[in-house]
Formats: sequence, C-alpha cells, structure tokens
Amino acid sequence: MLSEDYLAKNNFELSKLSTCSIDALSKKEVKKELAIVRRELAEFQTRLYAHDKHAVLVCFQGMDTSGKDSLIREVFKDFNVRGVVQHSFKVPTDLELSHGYLWRHYVALPSKGHFGIFNRTHYENVLVTRVHPEYLMAEKLPGFDSPEDADEDFWQMRYQQINNFEKELTENGTFIFKFFLNLSKEEQKNRLLRRLHLPEKNWKFSEDDLKERKLWDKYMLCYEEAIKNTNTKNAPWYVIPADDKPMARLIVAKVLVETLSKFKDILPPQLDEETSGKINEYIAALENE
Repeated sequence: MLSEDYLAKNNFELSKLSTCSIDALSKKEVKKELAIVRRELAEFQTRLYAHDKHAVLVCFQGMDTSGKDSLIREVFKDFNVRGVVQHSFKVPTDLELSHGYLWRHYVALPSKGHFGIFNRTHYENVLVTRVHPEYLMAEKLPGFDSPEDADEDFWQMRYQQINNFEKELTENGTFIFKFFLNLSKEEQKNRLLRRLHLPEKNWKFSEDDLKERKLWDKYMLCYEEAIKNTNTKNAPWYVIPADDKPMARLIVAKVLVETLSKFKDILPPQLDEETSGKINEYIAALENE
C-alpha cells in the first residue's frame, strides 16, 4: 500500500526522512499518471456529494515554498466547485482572536458531502506560536501573563485539544487527511532565489521569509513534536517528500484515492421504487416531445 509508505511513525525523526521521492518517474510520466488519479478522485467527490453522509478534510502544512498552493491547484483541479471549499489560514483577525483558537477552524469545516481543504491549518497554533510564543499574548488567555507561560504542559494541553477536535470530527463522519510537505532547506533556498530572480514571482517574496528561514531548526523540531503528539489512527499524518513538486502532487493524490476507495458504501442514493419503475416512461415522454 503506497499510503503506508508515507504514514508518520510515532518514533520517527524528521531529520532522517528523505525530502526526495524514491520513485524515479519522468515529468511526462508523472503528469500522465496524475491526470488519471485526479479523475478517480473527482469521481469519488461526485459520489460523496450525492451520498451526503460524510465529509473529507484535507490538511496541508509545510514551510514557506513547500508547494502547498500549486499542489492544491493540480490535485483538485477536476473537482466540481460546488462540492469543495478551500481555506488559507493567515494571521488571526481581531474577531478570530476574540474566540478560542479553534473557533475559526470549526466555522470553516466542510459540510456533509463536501471536501474541505485547509492550506495551513489548526496546527499553526502549535507551530508558529511555539516558535514565537509572544504571539500567544494576543489570545488573552486566562492565567497567561507572559510568553514564558507557554511551557511543556501548555503545549501538551493544546495537542490534546487538537486530538479531541479531530476525534469529534471523525466520529461524526469526517475523513481527515493531514499532509506535511517535507522540504529540504537547500530546496527552499532555491525556490526563494527563483522568486527573487523572476520579476513575475517577486510578489510572492517577503523579507519575513528570510527571518523565518533562520529559525528552520526550531520549526523542524516543532513539526516533529506536533506530528508525534497528534498522529492518531483516525487522523493520521503523512510525511510527503516535497523537493520534487510534481511527485509530491502525485503521492498526495494517490494516498487520497487509495484510502477513500476503501469506502465501498459511499454511493449515490437509489431512486425510490415508483420512480425507478417509470424511467422508461420518462425517457419516452422526453424523446416524444
């Protein structure tokens, strides 16, 4: 099973995982195979929409330039837009900060019959805020008086809250996929340089990208801890080699199709007996207009 190759193990070390795919396919082969898998995924979306009893939440995390935006565009491009919604979570607004940190994620969840895609996710609350605990002050947490209050017990509490959040979702019919796009520091450098060298890409660059890059090791540690503490049976993490963008897209698409195809009961509802028995009558009526 391909999906098992990329499942995070609870004792894994991020530094020992390759950021390059073991499959040596040409770009042409990858493009052709992705087109096939993408259609299979779109066909499942149609059945999910008609079945209307389950939702799918696909979460993407990764460092800047890891390819989240282009992956989402390429993997889900055959979807019917009425059955999918994408959210990109950025710096919380004043309204969002006036609620608990999970509130803005709750209100963005997909309804039954729909795919929801989170581009950056609720995990920002144990990643960015762990690297920059001073950001937590804006949440006005009771008993939280300084960034130093974000001790190990605090983060363990948040991991448990996230696990509870996801457990509630899965128990109510949502399938959750969590993908970490595992990019090497060297490849990030190349992609940042590309943004600077190409005028049409300049708009993607921010000086903050370089500031955050200096904290690379700290981010990797926080990712590893977050994945280990929230890697559950019903909401597992997949660590995807992301140095090769086309291969990363294909792997994600394959994992989704391989896993979702197991749910054989997700089918369009059957017509009632009376309507079904009159199909030929309806056909004749239309053809004889």
